[in-house]
Amino acid sequence: MKFGIITERKSPPDKRVVFSPTKLAELKEKYPQAEILVESSDIRIFNDEEYALKGFETTDDVSDCDVFIGVKEVPIEFLIPNKKYIFFSHTIKKQPHNKKLLQAIIDRDIDLYDHETFVDENGHRLIGFGRYAGNVGTYNSFRAFGAKYELFNLPKAETLPDKDALIARLRKLVLPPLKIVLTGYGKVGNGAKEMLDAMKVKEVSVENYLSKNYNEPVYVHIDVEHYNKRNDGKEFDKDEFYKDPTDYVSDFERFTKVSDMFIAGHFYGNDAPVILSADMLKAPDNKIKIVADISCDIDGPVACTLRSSTIAEPFYGYHPYEEKEVDMFHPAAIVVMAVDNLPCELPKDASEGFGDMFLENIIPAFYNNDKDNVLKRAQITENGRLTDRFKYLIGYINEKENVPHL
Repeated sequence: MKFGIITERKSPPDKRVVFSPTKLAELKEKYPQAEILVESSDIRIFNDEEYALKGFETTDDVSDCDVFIGVKEVPIEFLIPNKKYIFFSHTIKKQPHNKKLLQAIIDRDIDLYDHETFVDENGHRLIGFGRYAGNVGTYNSFRAFGAKYELFNLPKAETLPDKDALIARLRKLVLPPLKIVLTGYGKVGNGAKEMLDAMKVKEVSVENYLSKNYNEPVYVHIDVEHYNKRNDGKEFDKDEFYKDPTDYVSDFERFTKVSDMFIAGHFYGNDAPVILSADMLKAPDNKIKIVADISCDIDGPVACTLRSSTIAEPFYGYHPYEEKEVDMFHPAAIVVMAVDNLPCELPKDASEGFGDMFLENIIPAFYNNDKDNVLKRAQITENGRLTDRFKYLIGYINEKENVPHL
């Protein structure tokens, strides 16, 4: 088994890599039989010399490898036929912009595995960058607050070396008694909580958050049962909600009446109710002025997320009464942060953490005959066809005449 760590070619450039030099050395120590080549790159956060110092060959030609491991989508012109690829393909939700990519993968008989599809037997993700999205998104929420109200100026996260540097900047802030509502208990939500706790922002209960005033910044961490309710008034049933949320409506408005900042780190399932509606935002008693939508579902559960923003321009304003984008400094504007590639701003930490997960959860499957079906569950294409789990994508791809891509 010969692994190739490939350079990132998608634009804008991404400095992340699945394996840092140190983590790659751990892989080699644990699996001495593994052959590894590192494709040369002047983009990634770890340079070629750092890999060479750990004993790995860096080269411009990794075409003789069996498995290519990257982060972002591989441009079609760089796909090598009859190989195995692992990267975020952004195809499993039928994303229109990557339809041709999946077509090309099938046409070239490539076996595709997606980082997002590596799950355990219960369907829980095994690897991901969500924690680091939560870290940077929370940092950016305070950056937005300082800019909007001209209280302080935080540098862009990408200009700082690591998460500890972000925390150090946040801890220097003198903040008014903000009330912050945080949704989500997955990697993103917990990554956001990690930052709030590191800042020494006090966590309070839902009951106290809704009913009490504080003379210091506080936050409440809520899950689906706190911001949804049955439309018939009956008791919330979490299992029922996950199976079929159509009998539920948002119960988030009670938080909009007392919150200054909303950090959205939730997972939003199909048919789930809108969380923060346009009507809530235009209500006279809405207090939210900063929305850090880390989850970033466009036309989804957060009405003010009109579009994704960028690392270069992370903030825009939302006019709640006109339901349109305005300058963030407009007097009526709610500031929205909806960057959809936040971990790119923390490439060193994100790469090191991702490599930990990949080495622990994925690499063993290549050497234990995939006894836990980790690879089998994650495989999207095989021998020029969609695997059974992903046959729902048949209508998404344009099949060639007389070539049944099943």
